Amino acid sequence: MTMHARPPLVLIPESAPFTAEQRSWLSGYFAALLAAPAGGATALAEAPALAPAGPELADNERAPWHDPAMSLAERQKLADGRPLAPRLMAAMAQQDCGQCGYSCADYANALFLKDEARLNLCAPGGKETFRALKTLAEELAGAAAPVPAAPATLAEPTVRPPVEPGRSREHPVGAVFLGRRRLNKPGSEKETWHVEIDLSGSGLGYEVGDSLGVLPINPPALVDAVIAQIGARPERPIDGVALRERLLRDLDLGPAPDALFQLLSYLTGGAQRAKARALSQGEDPDGDAAQLDVLGALHKFGSARPDAEAFLEALQPLQPRLYSISSSPRTKPGRVTLTVDSVRYALNRRLRLGVCSTLFGERINPGDPVQVYVQAAHNFALPPDPATPIVMVGPGTGVAPFRAFLEERAATGSPGRNWLFFGHQRRGTDFLYEEELTAWKQSGHLSRLTLAWSRDAAEKIYVQDRMRETGAELWRWLEDGAHVYVCGDAKRMARDVEAALVEIVAQHGGRGQDAAIAHIAQLKKAGRYQADVY
Repeated sequence: MTMHARPPLVLIPESAPFTAEQRSWLSGYFAALLAAPAGGATALAEAPALAPAGPELADNERAPWHDPAMSLAERQKLADGRPLAPRLMAAMAQQDCGQCGYSCADYANALFLKDEARLNLCAPGGKETFRALKTLAEELAGAAAPVPAAPATLAEPTVRPPVEPGRSREHPVGAVFLGRRRLNKPGSEKETWHVEIDLSGSGLGYEVGDSLGVLPINPPALVDAVIAQIGARPERPIDGVALRERLLRDLDLGPAPDALFQLLSYLTGGAQRAKARALSQGEDPDGDAAQLDVLGALHKFGSARPDAEAFLEALQPLQPRLYSISSSPRTKPGRVTLTVDSVRYALNRRLRLGVCSTLFGERINPGDPVQVYVQAAHNFALPPDPATPIVMVGPGTGVAPFRAFLEERAATGSPGRNWLFFGHQRRGTDFLYEEELTAWKQSGHLSRLTLAWSRDAAEKIYVQDRMRETGAELWRWLEDGAHVYVCGDAKRMARDVEAALVEIVAQHGGRGQDAAIAHIAQLKKAGRYQADVY
């Protein structure tokens, strides 16, 4: 059947007060509603209006700001004038990464309903999100207690079941580090490790698509430098625990929090006091705020010597780190593997280290204990029908969950076709899991393996470029019911991949731009387009 291009639907005019990307999102959203199955639009039109049953809560379906590539200011502008819960959601990083233990919408609703009091759980959002939530929390504190839309019956109070050990950040369990293997070859600019952990003594299981939460330990050299800078004794007990131990395991020594600058402002004078106060209010008097970790802040205000107890109170808790699991439980029962990039970079003549990535890369030894938990996947899992074809897009360490997917499908004998798009800097040094992926390709388990290398030629090639090159076949896979999965960088790669898919649907599916956007929106709604981004 010949497909004829349809004229694009102009649903949001250019004169509307939105950016081009926001108009595109809104057009796709409304186009998806208009493109509902037969009877759907009529049913929507004829459905009687329902009276609101309670306060409006945050909901992805009504959140045009649910885009991790948007800035906080853009998200807040879109949510301006909306009820409080959606505005709380707009302050989140929109990655639905699960590090906070919620999705973005669920975290916002928990804060709004006062089921959650902690404002600092959104690790990707950092200080920007914390400040925005703090402002909104002041508004929430002055409001009347919200009434849930569906209250429990009066006879039976709501009782939450206890959380199973190892299933949340608040209830980690002990595991054992087994070892690491470097995946890059000599000469690579990256340091990527295949990490193996023994879960057999923890009683903890997992499914492919899940993530492993790890409670990190700060680098000892950094802890010792911080203690020396404040002039304290490492063994000083604070709340029954030695100062050094508290700084190693409990407190974040990354970006300096506002409360630390406020404390330092009390201990300095003159221009230094004014600068510390400005930094505590989110200002940047010297243009270096983004570079100031806790030790950097102490160096900047070197004359200040805060008391150790007050210093600890000014710091934020050390947050768990989440890693996509790169193994199937069917291949090595009781074990789990991760794919970890060690983060190291120089800034202001100091070497900065990723807290958990360098723990795995160099500071932990085989046999050492590690505290972990399993974070169940948020809408990121293999299709229920093993015959369904899947397309996986995972450059760099984004390949991790797809290695798990491929192991799982091989172990279960799933007949569905598998297509992996993988990219990195150089084929000679950065082809992660090359032997395994090549063997799967040769055996036919991996139907297609499409590679992109960004540093092997003058022109940089990325996975989205390879998708466009193979657009006709990708469209045929989509027509055959394929599910599409994306894992990796939320700010650039994931957005570029989605834009490439829209182009493919428009070009090879004979649709206009708005209809192509609506098609991708429908794939998401049907669970056929899933992303695990960070």
